[in-house]
Amino acid sequence: MKSLTLNEIAAACGGKLFGSGDVRVCHISTDSRKTEKGELFVPIVGEKFDGHDFIEDTLKNGAAAFISQREMDTSVSYVLVEDTVRALGDIAAAYRELFDIKVVGITGSVGKTTTKDMIAAVLSVKYNTVKTQGNFNNHIGLPMTVFNIDETTEAAVLEMGMNHFGEISHLTKIAKPDIAVITNVGVSHIEYLGSREGILKAKCEIFEGLKPDGIKILNGDCDMLVSLRSREDNACFYSLEDESCDIYARDIRFLSLEESSFTIVCSAGEIPVRLHASGRHMISNALAATGVGLYMGLDTDEIKRGLEAFRSGDKRMDVIKTDRYTLINDTYNANPQSVRAGLDVIAELEGRSVAILGEMLELGEKSAEFHREVGEYAAKVGVDAVVGIGNENVMQLTLGAAFGGAKKVFYYKTKAEFYENVKKVLKKNDTVLIKASRGSRFEEITEMLRK
Repeated sequence: MKSLTLNEIAAACGGKLFGSGDVRVCHISTDSRKTEKGELFVPIVGEKFDGHDFIEDTLKNGAAAFISQREMDTSVSYVLVEDTVRALGDIAAAYRELFDIKVVGITGSVGKTTTKDMIAAVLSVKYNTVKTQGNFNNHIGLPMTVFNIDETTEAAVLEMGMNHFGEISHLTKIAKPDIAVITNVGVSHIEYLGSREGILKAKCEIFEGLKPDGIKILNGDCDMLVSLRSREDNACFYSLEDESCDIYARDIRFLSLEESSFTIVCSAGEIPVRLHASGRHMISNALAATGVGLYMGLDTDEIKRGLEAFRSGDKRMDVIKTDRYTLINDTYNANPQSVRAGLDVIAELEGRSVAILGEMLELGEKSAEFHREVGEYAAKVGVDAVVGIGNENVMQLTLGAAFGGAKKVFYYKTKAEFYENVKKVLKKNDTVLIKASRGSRFEEITEMLRK
């Protein structure tokens, strides 16, 4: 991070300065346990903890100054604000303006984190690139990523998550992207946004912060995004199937659980790629990254090198081979679209395929219906065994699989019940997809099977 004075920080967030404005901070922290010498501490008020209670601890650890929603009796310089979270975003927005770099903003119902990593892999071939770490894509995580930009940075890839209207609007005005990527519009968070049309509206908030000459890179295989063709200028569409799109893929081959090959067709020519990932959704993500690379001036060889250097993140289609099974640990999160993508992958493989599935959260009034449809889809694509573990929604999933004609269907209310029956359910050499929303903690099942 480029150092800032407290005067500059107070001006950025409209706060009232107490003490010396010449105090210079070299980094910003929201975690009192990790605050170090020379840093500015920003206390966050949460449901369980109030960061203001730990200000004294950060000062003992060497914090140079802090921001506060409360007037404090202290000799240490600080900035008084109405809302520390809002102030954090305002400071990040001002800080981003200090750098003449290209910023990529990315959102979508599914695949945004993997696409973000692919984009960063491509851009890193030519540019010193900062990217969102993990899923730090909210009103706290995005500003903290912006603060990782410094004088050596040439590009930044910033992921934007949301589950309510207005959240991406806030984030994109901090990031001020030159490129806006929307991977798709599914049903994630429909509980809060009402409909897919509502989700589309919320995702399109990313355009509010887009530079006037910026470009929109959109998935031409998503019906909701295709509806933008007639109304959005400077849009580049990518597709797995539609050759009328600006970027598309052909000659798709799935070589193994961990590798696929395909040819990208774009304005710069054809790019043969051997990707260290499998599944049509992964290839779609690669097309989005190609669009960003082209806009950023990379040639076809550089894009190819970047895509082939990509490796998937933790708990995302992570292949684990044990003495008995091949496990696909995709427990990071789940929604109907991402579960279908995982089912497609295992259904195309040789040998017996098993899907161990749990609840998909935040699906609103149609949750049972969405679960049932996923079960039907598992049967349709030919997954050999479907295992549901969880509540009534998961029971609907297994009923959907059974009525859809799946060969084997099992349902357990708890993981403990499943553990007692593992030998009845799984066979040696099975390929096993393990997937549910994060709250279900299905990584515990992965660890049990791994051992």
